[in-house]
Parts: sequence; C-alpha cells; structure tokens
Amino acid sequence: MPVTILIVEDELAIADSIAYALRTDGFVARHVSLGAQALQAMRESDPATVPALVVLDVGLPDMNGFEVCRQLRQFCNAPVIFLTARSDEIDRIVGLEIGADDYVTKPFSPRELVARIRVVLRRLAPPAACAVPMPIPATPAARFELREAEARILYRAQTLDLTRYEYLLLKALCERPGHVLSRAQLMDRVWADAPDTLDRTVDAHVKSLRAKLRLVDPADDPIQTHRGMGYSLAGT
Repeated sequence: MPVTILIVEDELAIADSIAYALRTDGFVARHVSLGAQALQAMRESDPATVPALVVLDVGLPDMNGFEVCRQLRQFCNAPVIFLTARSDEIDRIVGLEIGADDYVTKPFSPRELVARIRVVLRRLAPPAACAVPMPIPATPAARFELREAEARILYRAQTLDLTRYEYLLLKALCERPGHVLSRAQLMDRVWADAPDTLDRTVDAHVKSLRAKLRLVDPADDPIQTHRGMGYSLAGT
C-alpha cells in the first residue's frame, strides 16, 4: 500500500509543489492548511491509512508549528519534518528537541524534501504510526527493556514517554551498556538524518532523559557522564 504523507502548509503553491513531488515518487499526499486540521487528521485517520510522516510548516495561520508538534507528540509518534523561513540555530534546536525529525529552511527543492522524507522513513522503519503496536518479547539492557519494533523503552517496568530523539539516544546507550560513547558517535547514530544539528544537542537530550528517568526512580542515575569523553549507561 502506498505511504501517505500529510502536508501542513498554508501557502497553496508550496503545498502543490510538494504534493506533486511526492506523487511522482510514489507517495500519497494529503494536504491541510491549518494546525488544528492536521491534529484532527492524525487523530481521525484509519489506522491502515494514517499518514506515515508529517511535513509541517512552522508559520501557520492558526497556531505555531512547534505547538502543533507538541500536541501531536501527546498521542502520535509519526515523524515530523519542519518547514520554515527561519534558519536561526535556536529554532532548529527547539524544533528537534520537541520531537521533530528534520528541519528544512525555505526556499527548498521539493525533490530534496522527498529525499529527506525517504531517509527519515528508512531510518525509522517500520514507521511509528498512531496505531497501538502488538507486544513483542522484550530485550533486557541493564535496568531497561528495549522494545525496538515498538519504538519504546521500559525503565524499571514502566514505559518512558520519550520524544523520537530521546528514544534513539537512549536506544544507542542501551545497545552498549557500560561502553562510553562520545558525542560524535552519538551524533552519528542518532542525528545522522539531521547533519546541521550541533553536538551540544546531545547534552540537552541527556539532561531531559535524566529528568524523565528520575520521575520513575529518583534515587537512580543510570546515565553516566565521562568528562571530555562522552556518556555511558550503567551496565548493572
């Protein structure tokens, strides 16, 4: 079945060019102009046809694209690629930290955008949609259970509420408990599809992960900092 992409863009000419490029490449394109329409479309879509990825303009008429992404992350893990006329570093960091998977600055090539969409979908395959996944056997890693096919991680038997990059970062650490991974290694593993991301984003995501882990077990701090070297996950 063709993969559906939701385009959230109020400028019709831009939306049409993206939709044309997507259809030429074999995707199904859906288009809405408002953030509220996007949230409704993702909530009400049939699980069999729910969009696999959202192309989301930051400057929408009814609400900021960042707020759309925050609300979307409350009920759906579908990947998000931001479109924006702003290229400030702080905007890119904010967009990535609230759960976006890529960030494209206008003007852009629709064909390049489609290529980025394919990269994100390949990296996250099978795509994490809004449907509830079937349970699979868990793979233990230290204090964690990594359920890769479900794109989720359990900590002390509790499911963590993670953004996409928090999940990928913790997954990288879980896969090599006790091993020190440098910022560069983590950037290569987690942010390979976002080459403009700065390495300090790793520190910001580690900080947010630690806060979420403390909500489960305030006495534990399994993510260890190795100054000048990187991070590791306690292996016990």
